[in-house]
Amino acid sequence: MAVPASAPESVAPTALAVESDPDLPRPATLEDVPGWFPPTDHRFFCWLLEYQRERAIQGDLLEVGVYLGRSAILLGSHLREGETFTVCDLFESEAPDSANSAEMDYSYRETLTRRAFEANYLSFHDALPRIHQGPSQELAETELIAPDSQRFIHIDASHLYQHVAADLAFARKALREDGILVMDDYRSEHTPGVAAATWEAVLTQGLRPVALTPQKFYATWGDPEPVRQALIEHCRERSPRLPELQVLYGEPIPRLWASALLPQEQLRSRWFEQQQAEQEAREQAERAARRRIQARARRLAIDLTPPLAARALRRLRARARDRAQAQQDSRP
Repeated sequence: MAVPASAPESVAPTALAVESDPDLPRPATLEDVPGWFPPTDHRFFCWLLEYQRERAIQGDLLEVGVYLGRSAILLGSHLREGETFTVCDLFESEAPDSANSAEMDYSYRETLTRRAFEANYLSFHDALPRIHQGPSQELAETELIAPDSQRFIHIDASHLYQHVAADLAFARKALREDGILVMDDYRSEHTPGVAAATWEAVLTQGLRPVALTPQKFYATWGDPEPVRQALIEHCRERSPRLPELQVLYGEPIPRLWASALLPQEQLRSRWFEQQQAEQEAREQAERAARRRIQARARRLAIDLTPPLAARALRRLRARARDRAQAQQDSRP
């Protein structure tokens, strides 16, 4: 279980409260949590966070846009002593403008609730992260996140250009020089606003790519070369042909897919063993039910078989047993 973060802004439920409410989600593994977190990014998140741990890169963690907590749960498992993990999402709150509200209504409103996020997170951790429920622009308007305090920021919130650009401007102030920024949906056809804001930051604000995956854009405002070279060496341990390098503005940018990185063990929740036991009990009950049905079918077949045919069938079975026994006895 992760080290508890700072106290949330409101009274938070506990793992005990989640356990007592059967209507809340009870995922057994991280894959059971709804969301969009492909294996490539799962593996690369783990690699980057371990890279930071091994090099004693200190700082807090921030995720803007959490949905039901799939990537937040993973980030929380890499929280270290003295660090704070902050998440920001609208959840059921009103969006700051009509365009953002329409986006929320179309994609998330029916499924995204803070209660479901908290239940999912507490299935894997003993305490919640610090939660800011509201527009991400409020992070810049408060002192919740100090400048140069974050070592890892994951932005997966609004896809509208003006909001993404504002999130990037805030992230530039909040991220440590050696910190990592991750942008989701930087290349999807339905999110051109993310692409526009992301590449604008590269061209005009000094953001430097670290690596690319089909889903996410990894970058830093510091020097990307140390982490890039470590990543390239890691991939080449698996194959000398990995990773694919794309040259952009004179810099080699690794393009990653799942097989370029080591697999990561799926996180298991506090419900894992219970659900495994329940599944095994269900399978045993199903096997027993099938055996009972098969036994009834055999008895019915015997009852309906004419006497002469039944005697012939018994003789055939006896001969088959005798042949099998003879073959067994003849073996040296």
